[in-house]
Amino acid sequence: MSEARQPSAPTGVQRWGGYVAFVVIFAIACGLLSWWQWARRDEAVGEIVRVETNYDAPAEAVERVLPKLDTADEELEWLPVVLRGEYLSEYELLVRNRVRDGLPGFEVLVPFQLQSGEVFVVNRGWLPLAATGSLPEFVPAAPDGEVEVIARLQLGEPEIPGRGAPEGQIATIELPAIDALVPEAVYTGMYGLLASEDPAPAESPALAVKPEADEGPHASYALQWILFGVIAIVGLVWAYRRERRIAALPVAEQAAARAERPRSADAEEEDAILDRL
Repeated sequence: MSEARQPSAPTGVQRWGGYVAFVVIFAIACGLLSWWQWARRDEAVGEIVRVETNYDAPAEAVERVLPKLDTADEELEWLPVVLRGEYLSEYELLVRNRVRDGLPGFEVLVPFQLQSGEVFVVNRGWLPLAATGSLPEFVPAAPDGEVEVIARLQLGEPEIPGRGAPEGQIATIELPAIDALVPEAVYTGMYGLLASEDPAPAESPALAVKPEADEGPHASYALQWILFGVIAIVGLVWAYRRERRIAALPVAEQAAARAERPRSADAEEEDAILDRL
């Protein structure tokens, strides 16, 4: 009966081949993560430029800025538009799960019928959740009759599958869903964040504020991922060169050399101080 053969230990070539493969995969992953962070930074910078360019631009008629009901152009975000007509308050909706300054609340959407007949959705602002209950304590009414509104354009939001809302509420600012509720034709590409109303109501929700020009930490994160990849490569090269130096030693000295750990300059200085005591 033959003896069971023990699996052989990996050769040096196999072992270092595994190390190289791991470091290559790790470095590629670091590169991809760095690229992703740079892309995120580019998006943030683009948003900052868009806000600075559009936010205080002269307001134009919404019909001129959005030639089609389904026009959806990221470059138009934050651009002020003028609306003349009246609110359709009977179709008012509360957008759920909107957080501001760490507080849960709702945003108030009211369809606005233009003098031309089309309907443009206006986000009139934010309301905090009541201390008790699941609704705002009070929803200020939109002005009645003829109103002139200045609003800043925003892209509509996608549907969130599986997330519903009670009657009179909506999970996201999904403009096609609002179009299905309102008999008149609705702009389904973009909506507006309220800036002003004339005549102004006595009370209104908290208006949206101008975003801060902050690109975030994406650049530093991108550099960190590059640094991690470089450290991995440098560490592999250092370990390989150390292994080669040890392999050049006599066999009797190799085990002791592998057991040694490089001593830092601080440790050597501490030993020198102790020797002088």
